[in-house]
Amino acid sequence: MSENATAERPKRHRTITIDENAGPPRATARVCEAASCISGNASDVTARLRELTAGQGDIEIKRVGCLGLCAAGPLVEIAETGEMVEEVDPENVQPVIDALARVRPDSTRGEQAPFFERQVRVATENFGKVDPESLDDYIAAGGFQALRRVLSEMTSTEVRDEITESGLRGRGGAGYPTGLKWTTVAKANGEKKYVICNADEGDPGAFMDRSVLESDPYRVLEGMAIAAFAVHADEGYVYCRAEYPLAVQRLRTAIRLAQRADYLGDGIMDTSFSFNVQIRLGAGAFVCGEETALISSVEGRRGTPRPRPPYPAVAGLWGSPTPINNVESLASVPKILREGPEGYAAIGVGKSKGTKVFALAGRVVNTGMVEVPMGMTLREIIFDIGGGIPAGRPFKAVQTGGPSGGCIPAEHLDTPVSYETLIELGSFMGSGGMIVMDDTSCMVDVAKYFQDFCRDESCGKCTPCRVGTTQMYMLLDLITKGEATENDLAQLERLAGIVQKMSLCGLGQGAPNPIFSTLRYFRDEYMAHIVDKTCPAGVCPISKPAEVVA
Repeated sequence: MSENATAERPKRHRTITIDENAGPPRATARVCEAASCISGNASDVTARLRELTAGQGDIEIKRVGCLGLCAAGPLVEIAETGEMVEEVDPENVQPVIDALARVRPDSTRGEQAPFFERQVRVATENFGKVDPESLDDYIAAGGFQALRRVLSEMTSTEVRDEITESGLRGRGGAGYPTGLKWTTVAKANGEKKYVICNADEGDPGAFMDRSVLESDPYRVLEGMAIAAFAVHADEGYVYCRAEYPLAVQRLRTAIRLAQRADYLGDGIMDTSFSFNVQIRLGAGAFVCGEETALISSVEGRRGTPRPRPPYPAVAGLWGSPTPINNVESLASVPKILREGPEGYAAIGVGKSKGTKVFALAGRVVNTGMVEVPMGMTLREIIFDIGGGIPAGRPFKAVQTGGPSGGCIPAEHLDTPVSYETLIELGSFMGSGGMIVMDDTSCMVDVAKYFQDFCRDESCGKCTPCRVGTTQMYMLLDLITKGEATENDLAQLERLAGIVQKMSLCGLGQGAPNPIFSTLRYFRDEYMAHIVDKTCPAGVCPISKPAEVVA
């Protein structure tokens, strides 16, 4: 494939025809139809609003992707004023009708709530603005401009250089520099190369990838196409969990419409560059989020990891060089290539550039999707954006990084969030789950929960993970029942070290992290269970009174 894909071909790509006589609507209600709000009958809200406003040409009822504030769904935003109508009932949409009636020709957007004001949108810049299944909406929002620039003005080397200059790092967990990964693939030997989007999101409490695919699927496809051009690939796969039916549906629609409009397929945008995308559905195995297990699954084999090296960038899908990037990483690419790398690189702190999307969940007022600049503190995320702890209860810890992450206590709330600082605290970034806990959470029980998850999800290929996670769970179970000794605790620590060092892949290597972090910051709770035979939070079986038999 040539460095610059420009060639003479008949023009087939899509353009938007604007009716100059139509004019913009006076008022627009944007109804969130992401999975969370749909579960609260948001689709019925849309239908009812359209029924009541039928014939009113100056009012538009528009379905959009995630508006972010999942705790308040079904959620409707009035586009002209920014007013948010929360918890809309399909049987009573009058608050939305009233908000639409308040819109005037001179209406301006009011002040945003802290939940929205403190966020910086890159991967989620189209959230709540575009219809996820409308190609025209995506194009009107600047969609495929980056791909057009890449194909008409840039070489593959220049694309890789700009991604490197931006400082974009993998948002799937490890934080590997995206530009370096693409460069490795581009320079690797192999006539055939592939691109894979890892959408196998399995962390408890995580829903970032799902929301991006549900809300802005064209953006992910554009990022994949740019990645393919950068590494000289012509074929790509999205590996997505079958448990995300809405994301899969909208992704399929986006692929079909993008192909018809000449943004995917052969000879894209009248050039010699071709790129085709297929979807592969995962069966819910958490281990398939590990890149070599994912590759095995795409190839039609059992999803188990293999030793590395060689890394997928050198020998990936069917032995060919393959960059594997997660959904958020690819969703960040179009904005970087559309506006230049400098703006992205200016956001963040140290080696952690740009923004990070978090799924804010647990004991926090404003649960939902947030995208914040790297370097924002945990306190700002949890209290300023998240609204703090319900009922004014004290904050106890926040768990980041999923089952391989750690629990960070209150004394570190003012830590700026970055790849490096979280590792220093005994946790890590992970894909972006952020679970908040108050004083009603038992940290031993939390460690037990994540260990139970890891033992269930272990593929069983290597003994340290297969046996070790089960043994660690059994020791934690003894502790929560008040049946453990200090020797058992010492054995737990020794075993955790062995599992971490000897396991084949990241699942086993990361499984002990919740144990290490809770022991580091909350050892007193372990000792209370072992020595005092009590659970300070009143959660574990040891604290529950025996049943009185009459």
